Amino acid sequence: MKLSRAVSILILAAVPLAASGQEAGWQGEAELGVLITTGNTEETNLKGRLALKEDGERWRNLVEVRSAYTEAEDETTAERYRGEAETNLKFSENSFFFLRGYYEDDRFSGYDFRSSATTGYGHRVWQLDELSFLDLSAGAGYRYNRLAEPDEDGERHEEEVIGRLAGQLDFALSENALFRQKLSTEFGFENNNTITESETSVQASVVGDLSLKIAYRVTHVSDPPQDSESTDTETSVSILYGF
Repeated sequence: MKLSRAVSILILAAVPLAASGQEAGWQGEAELGVLITTGNTEETNLKGRLALKEDGERWRNLVEVRSAYTEAEDETTAERYRGEAETNLKFSENSFFFLRGYYEDDRFSGYDFRSSATTGYGHRVWQLDELSFLDLSAGAGYRYNRLAEPDEDGERHEEEVIGRLAGQLDFALSENALFRQKLSTEFGFENNNTITESETSVQASVVGDLSLKIAYRVTHVSDPPQDSESTDTETSVSILYGF
């Protein structure tokens, strides 16, 4: 059931990808590294990530999947899977409409899974070159989360209309180094639960298509499930392979 819902959400976000045709080739990066977490899971574990991007004259498409897993003494102590897809329809040089789908299954977060689908308007408010820019976006959509355990009212799910605000700053520190800051918040109009994510990273080329990446991610849930922490942090050091 969870798999079918995840696939449905990602397909919803990726529907316009077929309309992009062959405007531009796909680029991607595979990432493998060590992840240190605090909050609902306090572990040092392995992190895997795959990201794909196509940026054409009219369409920009992004797909990302990531996972983290740890097992100690034949017992799983951390397990998380996440997927998101976004497509942008550019209607002017710096403006675009976006459609985004998101799904995360983290068995130690207090949620069975979290998912959302959003759409809205984005604008590239600043650009220095291909590697240095600032994108801001705002939109609305729908959230469906399933709790691992019933809440105090006996409910196992959270669903509501949400608003979404997001931004991404990329800045080339040099020809071989990139700073990236991503920030997003999704706020509910019914349950008033706000989920905010921030990821700060620096990556630098090592040799050829290999890069070293250091990242720090914070996730804050204003109204977390019972017996769950409101803030999770991740610190990672990983190797990137670009293709």
